[in-house]
Amino acid sequence: MSVDCPLSCEYLREAHKHEKPQPMDAGALPNRDVMLSEEVLGENEEFLESLCATLGRAATGNSAVRDSDIREALEASVRTHRTLQSGLVYESLPANPLAADLYQALEEAIAEFRRQEAERLGVHKTRESTTLGLLVFLQHFEMSYNNGRPRGRAFLDALLNSYSADAETGGGSGTSSLILP
Repeated sequence: MSVDCPLSCEYLREAHKHEKPQPMDAGALPNRDVMLSEEVLGENEEFLESLCATLGRAATGNSAVRDSDIREALEASVRTHRTLQSGLVYESLPANPLAADLYQALEEAIAEFRRQEAERLGVHKTRESTTLGLLVFLQHFEMSYNNGRPRGRAFLDALLNSYSADAETGGGSGTSSLILP
């Protein structure tokens, strides 16, 4: 029997605490060629928080969304921004409708962040390579928390916990709980 618990279920939260993380093979990580230093990550913490908040809102807006849908949306977004970095405009929309909705929300958040940045500073400070790096960071973050279950939402839970913990401490005022040591 399978029970579809909400993320706030105390039993589900307790079960996530006792899961043993699967060891990750660094060679199996996708997009290893995309480098993002801790310095660049720190400088773009506001952008990363915006992406996390968008993913969290979009994913919790539909109870059918699973970690696999988020993974698919992140993969498509990474593909899109890889082509943008090379100068081509090619949108890699996922075939899965749940992932496509997440992808659209992510792309809209990126466009909105850039628009606000241009309004505030008068220029686009954030490069396409930085956007790609942050998306790859989120992709690796997803892989490290995904428990591999078909209906799993362990990554979504970790994302919401990381984002809400950071929001409670005042946003970018301290160290982000998303930046792992």
